[in-house]
Amino acid sequence: MPLRHTLLATLVAAAWGFNFVVIHIGIGDFPPLLFSALRFTLAAVPLIFFVRKPDVPWSIILGIGGMLGVVKFSLLFIGMDTGLSAGLASLVLQTQAFFTIILAALLLGERPTGGQLAGMFVAFLGIALVASTVGGDLSALGFALAIAAALAWACSNLIMKKAGPVDMLSLLVWVSVIPPIPLFALSFMFEGQEAITAAFLNLRLEGVGATVYIAFVATIFGFAVWGKLINLYGAGKVAPYSLLVPIFGMTFSALLLGEEFGPLRLLAAALVITGLAINQMSGRNPTALKPAE
Repeated sequence: MPLRHTLLATLVAAAWGFNFVVIHIGIGDFPPLLFSALRFTLAAVPLIFFVRKPDVPWSIILGIGGMLGVVKFSLLFIGMDTGLSAGLASLVLQTQAFFTIILAALLLGERPTGGQLAGMFVAFLGIALVASTVGGDLSALGFALAIAAALAWACSNLIMKKAGPVDMLSLLVWVSVIPPIPLFALSFMFEGQEAITAAFLNLRLEGVGATVYIAFVATIFGFAVWGKLINLYGAGKVAPYSLLVPIFGMTFSALLLGEEFGPLRLLAAALVITGLAINQMSGRNPTALKPAE
């Protein structure tokens, strides 16, 4: 890729890494389910009136919207609200790549390559090290919900795989139409009218900015640019830049939120990123078209 597109791919990875810091800020101002509902509402409206529906069945749009938009992001946001730091969230969530390989093998009969198995082994050693640090700033519930979110993301990857090659932006806009109503309903049921009302009555610039960023920068800008680069150069050249997402996520969290990792977590991060790199270089990759955040 020419330098300008290399820098653009790196910028998208940085935007997705910074997004975990933004989520941390957002759930400080909004209950997590409500924050997720607002994210998808802004991502869908008004673009839904200007972006043509992709040529895929409604069942795929509903499946991705439900699994990715409702399940994955609900689990992630609640996990971060109950004891999972932004930096660790950006790292643990990357296990979606390996859950996708496992599910593709079990459900679609896709045999993983030796490189994918090796990458999976190395990365899960890193995740085991993260799990061993549960306590203090990392709750067992927050960690478990992040793993469950990664599994839900993997399920949505398999649904997305059935969509075939489609325009990433148009798919994301139409997928974003699905989550708001169930998310608003879940927020009303579990977070309560009082918490929702208080969030809107006590709006801060930080919370509004976080909502705008996650909807337009991380979702619309990120997926539009990522999809364009994949169309130009292919997934094999673009997907490796997703390895930068947890690096940016942990760096931004340390610099802006004061998150401390320590030697054990840094070793865990190195193992997970190394495992992801081995997976990316191993050839057949069922997650190649799936951006990191």
